[in-house]
Amino acid sequence: MGLLRALFGTKLNALITVLMLAGFALVLPPLFGWAFGSAVWHGPNRKACVDAGACWAFINARMPLFFFGNYPAEERWRVGCALLVLVVPLLGAMASRRAGLWLAILGIGVPVIDAILLYGGVFGLPVVATARWGGLMLNTTLCFVALGGSIPLGIVLAFGRRSPYPVVRLVSTAMIEFWRGVPLLTVLFMGLILLPMVLPDGVTVDNLVRALVVLTLFTGAYMAETIRGGLQGIQPGQAEAAAALGMHPMQVQLLVLLPQALRMSIPGIVNIAVDLFKDTTLVSIVGLFDLMGVVNQSLKDTDWLGLATEGYTFAATVFFVACLLMSLGGSFLERRFGTTPHR
Repeated sequence: MGLLRALFGTKLNALITVLMLAGFALVLPPLFGWAFGSAVWHGPNRKACVDAGACWAFINARMPLFFFGNYPAEERWRVGCALLVLVVPLLGAMASRRAGLWLAILGIGVPVIDAILLYGGVFGLPVVATARWGGLMLNTTLCFVALGGSIPLGIVLAFGRRSPYPVVRLVSTAMIEFWRGVPLLTVLFMGLILLPMVLPDGVTVDNLVRALVVLTLFTGAYMAETIRGGLQGIQPGQAEAAAALGMHPMQVQLLVLLPQALRMSIPGIVNIAVDLFKDTTLVSIVGLFDLMGVVNQSLKDTDWLGLATEGYTFAATVFFVACLLMSLGGSFLERRFGTTPHR
Protein backbone atom coordinates (compact mmCIF):
# COMPACT_ATOMS: atom_id res chain seq x y z
CA MET A 1 0.00 0.00 0.00
CA GLY A 2 2.85 2.37 0.78
CA LEU A 3 4.33 1.86 -2.70
CA LEU A 4 0.97 2.39 -4.42
CA ARG A 5 0.39 5.53 -2.38
CA ALA A 6 3.82 6.85 -3.36
CA LEU A 7 3.21 6.14 -7.06
CA PHE A 8 -0.46 7.11 -7.36
CA GLY A 9 -1.20 9.03 -4.17
CA THR A 10 -1.73 12.35 -5.96
CA LYS A 11 -2.73 13.30 -9.49
CA LEU A 12 0.77 14.58 -10.19
CA ASN A 13 2.41 11.38 -8.92
CA ALA A 14 -0.02 9.28 -10.92
CA LEU A 15 0.71 11.28 -14.10
CA ILE A 16 4.47 10.96 -13.61
CA THR A 17 4.15 7.21 -12.94
CA VAL A 18 2.04 6.64 -16.08
CA LEU A 19 4.48 8.64 -18.23
CA MET A 20 7.46 6.70 -16.85
CA LEU A 21 5.73 3.35 -17.44
CA ALA A 22 4.92 4.42 -21.00
CA GLY A 23 8.54 5.40 -21.53
CA PHE A 24 9.75 2.06 -20.21
CA ALA A 25 7.28 0.26 -22.48
CA LEU A 26 8.69 2.10 -25.49
CA VAL A 27 12.39 1.75 -24.64
CA LEU A 28 12.87 -1.55 -22.82
CA PRO A 29 11.47 -4.08 -25.35
CA PRO A 30 13.69 -2.88 -28.25
CA LEU A 31 16.65 -2.64 -25.87
CA PHE A 32 16.21 -6.20 -24.61
CA GLY A 33 15.63 -7.37 -28.16
CA TRP A 34 18.93 -5.82 -29.23
CA ALA A 35 20.90 -7.00 -26.19
CA PHE A 36 19.49 -10.55 -25.94
CA GLY A 37 16.86 -11.52 -28.49
CA SER A 38 18.85 -10.88 -31.70
CA ALA A 39 22.33 -10.86 -30.18
CA VAL A 40 25.21 -12.94 -31.52
CA TRP A 41 27.33 -14.46 -28.78
CA HIS A 42 30.01 -16.33 -30.70
CA GLY A 43 31.86 -15.73 -33.94
CA PRO A 44 35.34 -15.31 -35.40
CA ASN A 45 34.87 -11.70 -36.54
CA ARG A 46 32.42 -8.89 -37.28
CA LYS A 47 30.93 -10.73 -40.25
CA ALA A 48 29.34 -13.32 -37.93
CA CYS A 49 27.06 -10.64 -36.45
CA VAL A 50 23.80 -9.39 -37.85
CA ASP A 51 22.93 -5.73 -37.87
CA ALA A 52 19.73 -6.15 -35.85
CA GLY A 53 21.30 -7.36 -32.60
CA ALA A 54 24.29 -6.83 -30.36
CA CYS A 55 27.56 -8.46 -31.34
CA TRP A 56 28.64 -9.93 -28.02
CA ALA A 57 30.99 -12.22 -29.96
CA PHE A 58 33.38 -9.27 -29.86
CA ILE A 59 33.27 -9.24 -26.07
CA ASN A 60 33.72 -13.01 -25.81
CA ALA A 61 36.67 -12.96 -28.18
CA ARG A 62 38.45 -10.17 -26.25
CA MET A 63 37.36 -11.12 -22.73
CA PRO A 64 40.83 -12.19 -21.45
CA LEU A 65 42.29 -8.95 -22.77
CA PHE A 66 39.57 -6.88 -21.08
CA PHE A 67 40.24 -8.47 -17.69
CA PHE A 68 44.00 -9.16 -17.76
CA GLY A 69 45.49 -6.96 -20.47
CA ASN A 70 48.67 -8.51 -21.86
CA TYR A 71 49.37 -10.45 -18.68
CA PRO A 72 50.75 -13.87 -19.77
CA ALA A 73 48.00 -16.47 -20.05
CA GLU A 74 50.03 -19.11 -18.20
CA GLU A 75 50.50 -16.72 -15.25
CA ARG A 76 46.94 -15.46 -14.87
CA TRP A 77 46.36 -17.79 -11.93
CA ARG A 78 48.48 -15.33 -9.99
CA VAL A 79 45.91 -12.58 -10.63
CA GLY A 80 43.18 -14.85 -9.24
CA CYS A 81 45.26 -15.57 -6.15
CA ALA A 82 45.98 -11.86 -5.66
CA LEU A 83 42.25 -11.12 -5.86
CA LEU A 84 41.54 -13.84 -3.30
CA VAL A 85 44.19 -12.42 -0.97
CA LEU A 86 42.44 -9.04 -1.26
CA VAL A 87 38.87 -10.26 -0.83
CA VAL A 88 39.39 -12.50 2.23
CA PRO A 89 40.61 -9.69 4.56
CA LEU A 90 37.88 -7.41 3.22
CA LEU A 91 35.21 -9.93 4.12
CA GLY A 92 36.94 -10.58 7.43
CA ALA A 93 36.92 -6.87 8.31
CA MET A 94 33.23 -6.65 7.47
CA ALA A 95 32.07 -9.82 9.24
CA SER A 96 34.51 -10.43 12.08
CA ARG A 97 34.50 -8.77 15.48
CA ARG A 98 38.26 -8.29 15.12
CA ALA A 99 37.91 -5.77 12.32
CA GLY A 100 41.08 -3.97 13.39
CA LEU A 101 43.21 -7.08 12.90
CA TRP A 102 41.78 -7.71 9.44
CA LEU A 103 42.28 -4.07 8.47
CA ALA A 104 45.90 -4.27 9.60
CA ILE A 105 46.38 -7.35 7.43
CA LEU A 106 44.64 -5.55 4.56
CA GLY A 107 46.81 -2.47 4.86
CA ILE A 108 50.19 -4.10 5.54
CA GLY A 109 50.21 -7.72 4.43
CA VAL A 110 47.99 -7.70 1.36
CA PRO A 111 49.98 -5.08 -0.65
CA VAL A 112 53.21 -7.02 -0.10
CA ILE A 113 51.71 -10.41 -0.99
CA ASP A 114 49.87 -9.08 -4.03
CA ALA A 115 52.95 -7.23 -5.28
CA ILE A 116 54.91 -10.47 -5.11
CA LEU A 117 52.15 -12.41 -6.85
CA LEU A 118 51.57 -9.91 -9.64
CA TYR A 119 55.14 -8.78 -10.33
CA GLY A 120 57.06 -11.89 -9.37
CA GLY A 121 60.82 -12.15 -9.22
CA VAL A 122 60.89 -14.20 -5.99
CA PHE A 123 59.83 -17.69 -4.92
CA GLY A 124 60.34 -18.93 -8.45
CA LEU A 125 57.71 -16.61 -9.94
CA PRO A 126 58.78 -15.14 -13.29
CA VAL A 127 58.77 -11.37 -13.55
CA VAL A 128 55.79 -9.83 -15.32
CA ALA A 129 56.63 -6.22 -16.19
CA THR A 130 54.01 -3.63 -15.26
CA ALA A 131 53.84 -2.64 -18.94
CA ARG A 132 51.98 -5.92 -19.51
CA TRP A 133 49.42 -5.25 -16.78
CA GLY A 134 46.10 -4.01 -18.07
CA GLY A 135 42.35 -4.32 -18.20
CA LEU A 136 40.15 -4.51 -15.14
CA MET A 137 43.06 -5.98 -13.17
CA LEU A 138 44.90 -2.67 -13.55
CA ASN A 139 41.87 -0.61 -12.48
CA THR A 140 41.50 -2.75 -9.35
CA THR A 141 45.21 -2.53 -8.49
CA LEU A 142 45.31 1.24 -8.91
CA CYS A 143 42.16 1.77 -6.86
CA PHE A 144 43.21 -0.50 -3.98
CA VAL A 145 46.76 0.86 -3.66
CA ALA A 146 45.77 4.53 -4.06
CA LEU A 147 42.88 4.19 -1.61
CA GLY A 148 45.04 2.34 0.91
CA GLY A 149 47.70 5.04 0.70
CA SER A 150 45.28 7.96 0.73
CA ILE A 151 43.63 7.04 4.04
CA PRO A 152 46.74 7.45 6.25
CA LEU A 153 47.78 10.46 4.17
CA GLY A 154 44.32 11.96 4.62
CA ILE A 155 44.45 11.36 8.38
CA VAL A 156 47.80 13.16 8.65
CA LEU A 157 46.59 16.09 6.54
CA ALA A 158 43.29 16.32 8.43
CA PHE A 159 45.05 16.54 11.79
CA GLY A 160 47.61 18.89 10.25
CA ARG A 161 44.94 21.28 9.07
CA ARG A 162 43.53 21.36 12.61
CA SER A 163 46.94 21.74 14.21
CA PRO A 164 47.54 24.65 16.60
CA TYR A 165 50.96 25.17 14.97
CA PRO A 166 50.65 27.71 12.10
CA VAL A 167 53.41 26.19 9.94
CA VAL A 168 51.91 22.69 10.10
CA ARG A 169 48.45 24.05 9.44
CA LEU A 170 49.65 26.17 6.51
CA VAL A 171 51.57 23.31 4.86
CA SER A 172 48.67 20.88 5.26
CA THR A 173 46.15 23.38 3.93
CA ALA A 174 48.36 24.27 0.95
CA MET A 175 48.80 20.62 0.00
CA ILE A 176 45.08 19.88 0.28
CA GLU A 177 44.03 22.92 -1.75
CA PHE A 178 46.66 22.30 -4.43
CA TRP A 179 45.65 18.70 -5.10
CA ARG A 180 41.94 19.53 -4.90
CA GLY A 181 42.31 22.46 -7.27
CA VAL A 182 44.25 20.78 -10.08
CA PRO A 183 42.48 18.46 -12.56
CA LEU A 184 43.60 14.85 -12.26
CA LEU A 185 44.24 14.55 -15.98
CA THR A 186 46.59 17.54 -15.83
CA VAL A 187 48.56 16.07 -12.93
CA LEU A 188 48.89 12.71 -14.67
CA PHE A 189 50.15 14.47 -17.78
CA MET A 190 52.65 16.46 -15.71
CA GLY A 191 53.88 13.23 -14.15
CA LEU A 192 54.52 11.82 -17.63
CA ILE A 193 56.21 14.86 -19.16
CA LEU A 194 57.79 16.88 -16.33
CA LEU A 195 59.02 14.19 -13.94
CA PRO A 196 61.65 12.75 -16.34
CA MET A 197 62.97 16.29 -16.88
CA VAL A 198 63.85 16.79 -13.20
CA LEU A 199 65.29 13.33 -12.56
CA PRO A 200 69.03 12.69 -12.91
CA ASP A 201 70.27 11.13 -16.14
CA GLY A 202 69.71 7.40 -16.24
CA VAL A 203 67.04 7.45 -13.53
CA THR A 204 63.54 6.45 -14.62
CA VAL A 205 60.27 5.89 -12.80
CA ASP A 206 57.85 3.19 -13.87
CA ASN A 207 54.65 4.55 -15.39
CA LEU A 208 52.56 2.52 -12.96
CA VAL A 209 54.45 4.02 -10.00
CA ARG A 210 53.86 7.53 -11.37
CA ALA A 211 50.15 6.88 -11.67
CA LEU A 212 49.97 5.38 -8.17
CA VAL A 213 51.76 8.35 -6.59
CA VAL A 214 49.55 10.89 -8.36
CA LEU A 215 46.32 9.03 -7.56
CA THR A 216 47.34 8.62 -3.92
CA LEU A 217 48.18 12.30 -3.45
CA PHE A 218 45.09 13.43 -5.34
CA THR A 219 42.76 11.14 -3.40
CA GLY A 220 44.52 11.92 -0.10
CA ALA A 221 43.48 15.58 -0.37
CA TYR A 222 39.80 14.65 -0.66
CA MET A 223 40.18 12.02 2.04
CA ALA A 224 41.65 14.64 4.38
CA GLU A 225 38.60 16.87 4.05
CA THR A 226 36.24 13.94 4.56
CA ILE A 227 38.04 12.87 7.74
CA ARG A 228 38.27 16.48 8.94
CA GLY A 229 34.52 16.72 8.59
CA GLY A 230 34.20 13.63 10.78
CA LEU A 231 36.52 15.15 13.37
CA GLN A 232 34.48 18.36 13.45
CA GLY A 233 31.31 16.34 14.03
CA ILE A 234 32.58 15.00 17.36
CA GLN A 235 31.37 16.78 20.47
CA PRO A 236 34.19 18.82 22.09
CA GLY A 237 33.29 17.40 25.47
CA GLN A 238 34.72 14.01 24.56
CA ALA A 239 38.23 15.37 24.11
CA GLU A 240 37.88 17.35 27.33
CA ALA A 241 36.70 14.27 29.21
CA ALA A 242 39.60 12.19 27.89
CA ALA A 243 42.07 14.91 28.88
CA ALA A 244 40.50 15.06 32.34
CA LEU A 245 41.22 11.34 32.72
CA GLY A 246 44.91 12.06 32.23
CA MET A 247 45.27 10.94 28.61
CA HIS A 248 48.07 12.45 26.56
CA PRO A 249 46.88 14.75 23.74
CA MET A 250 48.22 12.27 21.17
CA GLN A 251 46.26 9.48 22.83
CA VAL A 252 43.14 11.62 22.77
CA GLN A 253 43.53 12.25 19.05
CA LEU A 254 44.36 8.67 18.02
CA LEU A 255 42.33 6.61 20.50
CA VAL A 256 39.28 8.76 21.14
CA LEU A 257 38.69 11.15 18.25
CA LEU A 258 40.07 9.30 15.22
CA PRO A 259 38.01 6.07 15.55
CA GLN A 260 34.81 8.10 15.86
CA ALA A 261 35.77 10.35 12.94
CA LEU A 262 36.48 7.35 10.71
CA ARG A 263 33.18 5.76 11.66
CA MET A 264 31.31 8.96 10.81
CA SER A 265 33.28 9.32 7.57
CA ILE A 266 32.38 5.91 6.12
CA PRO A 267 29.83 7.31 3.59
CA GLY A 268 32.34 9.89 2.37
CA ILE A 269 35.18 7.37 2.16
CA VAL A 270 33.03 4.98 0.12
CA ASN A 271 32.07 7.84 -2.18
CA ILE A 272 35.75 8.66 -2.69
CA ALA A 273 36.50 4.99 -3.41
CA VAL A 274 33.79 4.88 -6.09
CA ASP A 275 35.06 8.08 -7.70
CA LEU A 276 38.64 6.82 -7.55
CA PHE A 277 37.74 3.54 -9.26
CA LYS A 278 36.17 5.46 -12.13
CA ASP A 279 39.06 7.95 -12.25
CA THR A 280 41.52 5.12 -12.88
CA THR A 281 40.29 5.15 -16.49
CA LEU A 282 42.41 8.28 -16.99
CA VAL A 283 45.72 6.45 -16.62
CA SER A 284 45.94 5.85 -20.36
CA ILE A 285 47.54 9.31 -20.49
CA VAL A 286 50.70 7.77 -18.95
CA GLY A 287 50.77 4.79 -21.28
CA LEU A 288 48.77 2.33 -19.15
CA PHE A 289 45.87 0.38 -20.62
CA ASP A 290 43.07 -0.15 -18.16
CA LEU A 291 39.71 -1.62 -19.13
CA MET A 292 38.64 1.46 -21.09
CA GLY A 293 42.03 1.72 -22.75
CA VAL A 294 41.89 -1.92 -23.83
CA VAL A 295 38.34 -1.44 -25.15
CA ASN A 296 39.47 1.55 -27.21
CA GLN A 297 42.40 -0.41 -28.60
CA SER A 298 40.22 -3.42 -29.39
CA LEU A 299 37.81 -1.25 -31.37
CA LYS A 300 40.65 -0.53 -33.81
CA ASP A 301 41.01 -4.22 -34.67
CA THR A 302 40.02 -4.64 -38.32
CA ASP A 303 38.13 -7.84 -37.45
CA TRP A 304 35.84 -5.96 -35.08
CA LEU A 305 35.33 -2.49 -36.53
CA GLY A 306 32.14 -0.60 -35.78
CA LEU A 307 31.34 -2.22 -32.42
CA ALA A 308 31.82 0.77 -30.13
CA THR A 309 28.31 0.39 -28.71
CA GLU A 310 28.99 -3.15 -27.51
CA GLY A 311 32.43 -2.28 -26.16
CA TYR A 312 31.33 0.75 -24.17
CA THR A 313 28.17 -0.99 -22.96
CA PHE A 314 30.29 -3.83 -21.59
CA ALA A 315 32.72 -1.42 -19.90
CA ALA A 316 29.88 0.61 -18.40
CA THR A 317 28.24 -2.55 -17.05
CA VAL A 318 31.48 -3.76 -15.45
CA PHE A 319 32.10 -0.39 -13.78
CA PHE A 320 28.49 -0.16 -12.63
CA VAL A 321 28.62 -3.61 -11.01
CA ALA A 322 31.97 -2.87 -9.33
CA CYS A 323 30.78 0.49 -7.99
CA LEU A 324 27.50 -1.04 -6.84
CA LEU A 325 29.38 -3.70 -4.87
CA MET A 326 31.47 -0.99 -3.21
CA SER A 327 28.33 0.97 -2.34
CA LEU A 328 26.65 -2.11 -0.87
CA GLY A 329 29.78 -2.87 1.16
CA GLY A 330 29.81 0.70 2.44
CA SER A 331 26.13 0.45 3.42
CA PHE A 332 26.89 -2.72 5.35
CA LEU A 333 29.72 -0.99 7.22
CA GLU A 334 27.46 1.96 8.02
CA ARG A 335 24.85 -0.34 9.56
CA ARG A 336 27.44 -2.37 11.42
CA PHE A 337 29.18 0.59 12.98
CA GLY A 338 25.98 2.45 13.67
CA THR A 339 26.32 5.39 11.30
CA THR A 340 22.81 4.75 9.91
CA PRO A 341 19.73 3.45 11.72
CA HIS A 342 18.69 -0.19 11.25
CA ARG A 343 15.58 -0.70 9.19
